[in-house]
Amino acid sequence: MFREMRLKNQCLSEAETDEMLRTCTSGILAVSGDNDYPYAVPLSYAYKDGKIYFHCAKSGHKLDGIRKNDKVSFCVIAADEVKAEAFTTYYRSAIVFGRARILTNDSEKRAVLACIAEKYSAGFASQGDSMIEKEWGNVCAVEIRVEHKSGKAASELLEQSSKE
Repeated sequence: MFREMRLKNQCLSEAETDEMLRTCTSGILAVSGDNDYPYAVPLSYAYKDGKIYFHCAKSGHKLDGIRKNDKVSFCVIAADEVKAEAFTTYYRSAIVFGRARILTNDSEKRAVLACIAEKYSAGFASQGDSMIEKEWGNVCAVEIRVEHKSGKAASELLEQSSKE
């Protein structure tokens, strides 16, 4: 159903891909946008238990796209170092394909918001809880159930890591 990576020697393991998804701080969500144009937007997110979570306003382009078509893709870039003299870039990235679901259950929504707060503001749990309460009526939470994921790195980075 999903394409295999063409350059298999640059494919990262599932563990390396998961680590990248856990540790990166921003990603790009792509949905089916207006007039069938793709709509890609950067956002903060959390990755836990094989799912990607994010929050947003209760209305907007992202949610309209998800309501229209729940199939989405999500990309993170963990390394992006241009090597001008070599005419290449040393990169590490991951891409996910999955189905997005707008959370309507309050306990699921609260758990997602707490997960995101923990990722970005670890050590500030009580302040995070206060922020969640303050913004509760204005915020939406979304879950992406991952159906396929892959990680890829520049061959030069893979060679460097194999020598270490």
